[in-house]
Amino acid sequence: VRGPAHSQRRGKTPVLAHDEARRLLDTSDVTTPAGLRDRALIGLMVYSFARIGAALAMRVEDVFVQNRRLWVRLHEKGGKRHEMPCHHNLEHYLAEYLDGCELREDRKGPLFRTIARGTKRLSDTPLPQANAFAMVRRRAGAAEIGTAIGNHSFRATGITTYLKNGGTLETAATMANHSSTRTTQLYDRRPDDV
Repeated sequence: VRGPAHSQRRGKTPVLAHDEARRLLDTSDVTTPAGLRDRALIGLMVYSFARIGAALAMRVEDVFVQNRRLWVRLHEKGGKRHEMPCHHNLEHYLAEYLDGCELREDRKGPLFRTIARGTKRLSDTPLPQANAFAMVRRRAGAAEIGTAIGNHSFRATGITTYLKNGGTLETAATMANHSSTRTTQLYDRRPDDV
């Protein structure tokens, strides 16, 4: 005898409040390549709802201008390609990162890279997911954020903030590259404010 099917109505991913996400972005030291990279990566995940794997798989050529606007191309799960225009803040973060670290000419190189040992400069090695997780935890500690966040927290934070600001669930699902709005609803934490 089989039991009833389990249907999850709420995700378990920790979410940041809008002001915490803003503080996290604003506390990055943008005078260093690592600070520019970290702000661009966190901004990409917050504003485009990108999965960490898709963000870290990006090449420099995956940030491009189309119709006078900056766009990003994400290589999602299952080999799906997902292109979307950037929020104006994300445009600023990516432009400062690409220009400040002189990455624009290396079109085929990884967008997010490790720091070369002892140099404080970017290497040619793609940033591993474990390093991105450690960076997020380190940045959260520096911004005095008590929530135990991870890379996926930015996806939930971005979706929740977007919906709180009047965005539609259907548009959020398209931006997050979800085939069903039911999946997107798992990331919606507006009811937590009650």
